[in-house]
Amino acid sequence: MNTGSDEPREVAVAPDEQSGRQPDETPAEQGLGSKAPEFIKSRRLLHLSWQVLVFVIGLAVVVAGIIMLPLPGPGWVVIFAGMAIWATEFVWAQLVLRWTKRKVTEAAQRALDPRVRRRNIILTSIGLVVIAAILGVYLWKFGFEMPWNIKDQ
Repeated sequence: MNTGSDEPREVAVAPDEQSGRQPDETPAEQGLGSKAPEFIKSRRLLHLSWQVLVFVIGLAVVVAGIIMLPLPGPGWVVIFAGMAIWATEFVWAQLVLRWTKRKVTEAAQRALDPRVRRRNIILTSIGLVVIAAILGVYLWKFGFEMPWNIKDQ
């Protein structure tokens, strides 16, 4: 009798004793859920209080990161730190962090592609030439005068 699945010819497999995960389960699929200590998870009210505390602390960190985006400070780093705090307790935050890590890794791999690097260098060079040309025209026309001090001509 098959007790592991409703699919025919599929057999239930016991988890690996050392890692505690299924043999065909990837490391990215394990570890979802609360990371709270067992004595907290065993008491419903305490666990709910724990989740509220984690949410409030994570929210404060994320809001601080959002405030840092236009102001001086490591805004994105702080936002991801807040997401990591949330990920200790909430599955949705764990999934968002996994997706973000995957996308950052893919972007880093693309950036290492020689064709992409060459294209980025060319575009940066063109941008610098355009900025230098605009600055040259401004200096030729107005000299070292600040824009707010220029009189109508």
